[in-house]
Amino acid sequence: MRGATMVMVVFGARGNVGRSVAAGLHAAGHRIRATTRGPGTAGFPPGWDVVGADLSRPDTLAPVLAGADGVFLYAVPDGAQGFVEAAERAGVRRVVLLSSEAVTHDGAQDSPVARQHRVVEVALENSALDWTFLRAGLFAANARWCWQRSIRREDAVRLPYPDAHTAPVHEQDLATLAVAALTRPGHERRTYRVHGPESLPLTEQLRHLAEARGRAITVERVTPEQARAELATTMPPVAVEATMALWAAQDGVPAEASTIVEEVTGRPGRTFAEWARDHAADFL
Repeated sequence: MRGATMVMVVFGARGNVGRSVAAGLHAAGHRIRATTRGPGTAGFPPGWDVVGADLSRPDTLAPVLAGADGVFLYAVPDGAQGFVEAAERAGVRRVVLLSSEAVTHDGAQDSPVARQHRVVEVALENSALDWTFLRAGLFAANARWCWQRSIRREDAVRLPYPDAHTAPVHEQDLATLAVAALTRPGHERRTYRVHGPESLPLTEQLRHLAEARGRAITVERVTPEQARAELATTMPPVAVEATMALWAAQDGVPAEASTIVEEVTGRPGRTFAEWARDHAADFL
């Protein structure tokens, strides 16, 4: 497949990762077919085919999958088996699923996030498709959910566990892995656990954001209850509880980092400092 122009379907092409996947595939010379659940092509670059489709409604998938060589997919459990059947009928060979490392955790069966992703993984595992799972850890982009509002308004962040470590992954690294898996051989039926390349305490991440935006950020320690209430103003309940649990577990504890981006692409994974520079305008 490498070197030939292919038709690539990207679900979630307006999202952080999907947008970067589509841009990477387009830059490599492939035809992009982006999906949208709503009308119109706003937000999509010129030259991309934009087709209406909804993963939770498999009856909408035939037009977007017709003639496609590969698909970038996010987890919608309600339509997982319908997607598999539609993709097999259309002759799709490769599918990259943006999954979650939560499926590997102890007690994953009790986690809504893990269950959502595992349902889709199982449907693909039982299919004739050549799949690749990107089991992502914490997204660097979650910093916008957690901190953007208070940084913009007050140049401040309130944390219950300032010394908690995480290893955030840049969305561009997930996209680079997806592009490689869709266009190069050797990634079929492989699972990649993807974290950022370094473990950093939250205070260090905020220092990088402060340097990138050119203005200091004050860190205030608060109780877990206060932090939970503040996070709930910008995040859904499941995400709030997952974030609080992660911070509590990693308080003073180095987080798992990853070298998989470099192993697959030959380029080191992007650091949180790089992410902060790429997104400094989001925090002004």
